[in-house]
Amino acid sequence: MTGNRVIASIALALALSACGGRVVPLDTGAAPPRQPGRQPVSQPSRPTTRPGSPGQQIASGRSFDGRIQGATPLLAAPVVANPGATTAATAGIVPGPSLATLPITEAQAEAARQAFLTSCPGLMRRTDASGLTRGTDWQPACAAAAGVPRGGARAFFASYFEAVQVGDGKAFATGYYEPEIAASRERRAGYTVPIYARPNDLIDVDLGKFSDALKGKKIRGRVQGSNLVPYYDRAAIDTGVLDGKAPVLAWGADEASVFFLQIQGSGRLRLPNGEIMRVGYDTQNGRDYTGIGALMKARGLLQPGQTSMQGIVAWLRAHPEEGRAIMAENKSFVFFRELDTPPVGAMGYVVNGGISAAADVKYVPLGAPVFLSMDRQDASGLWVAQDTGGAIKGANRFDTFWGAGAVAEATAGGMAARGTAFLLLPVGTLARTQPQRYTPDPSIYGTAAGAPAQP
Repeated sequence: MTGNRVIASIALALALSACGGRVVPLDTGAAPPRQPGRQPVSQPSRPTTRPGSPGQQIASGRSFDGRIQGATPLLAAPVVANPGATTAATAGIVPGPSLATLPITEAQAEAARQAFLTSCPGLMRRTDASGLTRGTDWQPACAAAAGVPRGGARAFFASYFEAVQVGDGKAFATGYYEPEIAASRERRAGYTVPIYARPNDLIDVDLGKFSDALKGKKIRGRVQGSNLVPYYDRAAIDTGVLDGKAPVLAWGADEASVFFLQIQGSGRLRLPNGEIMRVGYDTQNGRDYTGIGALMKARGLLQPGQTSMQGIVAWLRAHPEEGRAIMAENKSFVFFRELDTPPVGAMGYVVNGGISAAADVKYVPLGAPVFLSMDRQDASGLWVAQDTGGAIKGANRFDTFWGAGAVAEATAGGMAARGTAFLLLPVGTLARTQPQRYTPDPSIYGTAAGAPAQP
């Protein structure tokens, strides 16, 4: 790369966002109204295969049916926030409640154990950007996870992990799912919206290779003359600027559906002959993500109760011209690849509905378990951070994955849960990283509503 390109790359670091794994959820900033008194029913279980295999699907042990049942989250321990924190280590961690006291069912613990075991190779190999753990820290738990007897999953987590609160612990969780949309491999009448593969002129730049001060920063762009410039934004791509520069995997039938396919980051394409073609996130154009739900709400375009994903899609379809302009305000654009497995997260492993979640790797080691105590029962419980997202940034910010189908769509589309997050780390992490341990009064955490703790 020439000197001019290096300079351009460094300048772009402040303007473009790096993105790994799945892209972004819909974040409207407002929770839908609660519907008290409704009891969730069990989602049909998926078959379980050998942990770590490409096609792994795990029964989640979680009950959800798309309707909302409120819960009382545990209180976070009071801490003085560090406004300049950029990682979990700089945000600070304090002890959380004893794992034995948390409302975790054996079925949920077993599902989380399998997902954690799948994540172990990555956990032990990756450099933990949160600054909390080393690869060797996870070895005892990973070794033990492979030999847990039936009925021993809760005891496994209680024996090998300790709960910690990162920063103020105040959590916000949204949801994502695997959508199914109508599409065709060939352009034909009724199928005119391109679903692009990676363009041949899109360049990834690891700025850390040019300067230690930029370690961990990555950008994307394209070469123009002797300079690296930002890649085309959504508006330019929608006008056909990628013709001849990017393969088209398939053609969608509906602009709003393809837009939300990009937001979810993976999905199923139902072809005219009834066959299913799976696509997953490959890369992104390097432009910042803008949530259109928040824009529409601020402009008064959405009425109360319409701020779910379903409400936004309905508005976009009812106002195609205005909707196209609003979608263009989200400059981020996602490129796909065809998959021969269920959706894969940022770790390269299959993600599972009701178990996998996206998190910010600067605050959560990718592959680590997390206990969410939220104001929604379906979002509460054990999750495993196996994915990332362009809008999932900061401490205690999570995006929960719900699988495929109508129930998953309803649950993810309306998910906006608030509460407290507890990161599960290998026993001994607190003692090693926090020599002067702060031990809060156990009464701070109270008792969380939800599934009863089991001995």
